[in-house]
Amino acid sequence: MARKKGELIYKIYRAFSYGLSPMINLHLRWRKFRGLEHPKRWTERLGRPSLPRPAGPLVWFHAVSLGEGMAAIPVIKCCLTRRPDVTVLMTSTTLSAFEVIKKELPANVIYQFAPVDAPAAVEAFLGYWKPNAIILIESELWPNLIIGAAKNGIALALLNARISAKSFRYWSLPVVLPLAAFMLSKFSLIVPLLLQAPPLVINFSGDLKYAVEDTTLAGDNGLEELQEQLKHRKVWMASSLHRGEDKIMLRVHKALKEIYPDMLTIIVPRHLEVGQEIVLELQRKGISVALRSHSDKLSLGAETYVVDTLGELRELYRLTPIAVIGGSFLPGLAGHNISEAAVAGCAVLTGHYLGHFNHMVQEMQRLSPSSVLQVSGDMLVEALIELFSDAKLLETRRAAAKQAYHALSSGVVENMWRLVQFHILDKSVPM
Repeated sequence: MARKKGELIYKIYRAFSYGLSPMINLHLRWRKFRGLEHPKRWTERLGRPSLPRPAGPLVWFHAVSLGEGMAAIPVIKCCLTRRPDVTVLMTSTTLSAFEVIKKELPANVIYQFAPVDAPAAVEAFLGYWKPNAIILIESELWPNLIIGAAKNGIALALLNARISAKSFRYWSLPVVLPLAAFMLSKFSLIVPLLLQAPPLVINFSGDLKYAVEDTTLAGDNGLEELQEQLKHRKVWMASSLHRGEDKIMLRVHKALKEIYPDMLTIIVPRHLEVGQEIVLELQRKGISVALRSHSDKLSLGAETYVVDTLGELRELYRLTPIAVIGGSFLPGLAGHNISEAAVAGCAVLTGHYLGHFNHMVQEMQRLSPSSVLQVSGDMLVEALIELFSDAKLLETRRAAAKQAYHALSSGVVENMWRLVQFHILDKSVPM
């Protein structure tokens, strides 16, 4: 009965999405006009390819945006090493993710924009690329894609499966839950638990968000020179800031500046448009600002350094001993990945609004209470003063964060690969 109900709801969804297809097409054109879709490759979102499909087996990895895409890359690299006979197709949805991920992917990976979940787009995409398996990252549950893949005999995996409390309430609605169960029944592998998936397809291997690769400063992007300029200054970074959090960090900056006149605050907004707003606010308040996009030099008079570029956060963490991770200081926000700051050896501070990243903070704190410090915006000044004034405490927190990261990241990619190999590739793409 539950299966029939799920099938019925899917048929309604499919008919509804089919009827909306002309509007979806117009919406994509409008997004292209506003600069939110790729100016030349936006038609890939309609399932129209821009590259030829090589002969032989093909595995499709899909991640909606930057964080999920970066989490997929270590597994992709593992796939290419262990199965050189397999072509890897990678897709993402957002333009910002595309610009960053394409620089991180191995050269032999085909990178496209993912199709919208309209019947014609999905059918065109699947018909052209003919993947042997589809590996989705985190929470990409699109009915036309999943049911269409299953009808074509394509193996499905959901890695790092997670869901926010808000989304869980939505998927648990009586009208939606049968559709969710129907979709999840099509997967051969889910890592880890998500909603009402059959227990036999659920496995746990660790969190791919820990599988960030340790980086060094590149010599050709000016960051080594920037590091040299910061050598004798007090520095802290506020990263992944959302709209509204900049006001909190600005108050913190002004309070700290009274105590440490030579201090520099590095500000990394989550979205570029927020960065533009921050720069205007700093200039309005008479606070000197240097811009990463302008390759500005850091004179002693520069009080703030705003990173208004994409894809450099992991390297930028190398410039600072202290990282305050945004997306966590205002109600309604849901945190960001703290492992990138931890692996860089930063003392990690975050707010209390963490969403599903709360488990990451708890895991790190369980291994070492000093690894992550949770503070409210009101207590941030006091916490930073304590770190600036106590070198031993600062080094303790930096070391604890890095050690906790390494303990939790050990074996994650290898474990994930073994599950994908056994449940997906051995059956859909045999050697």
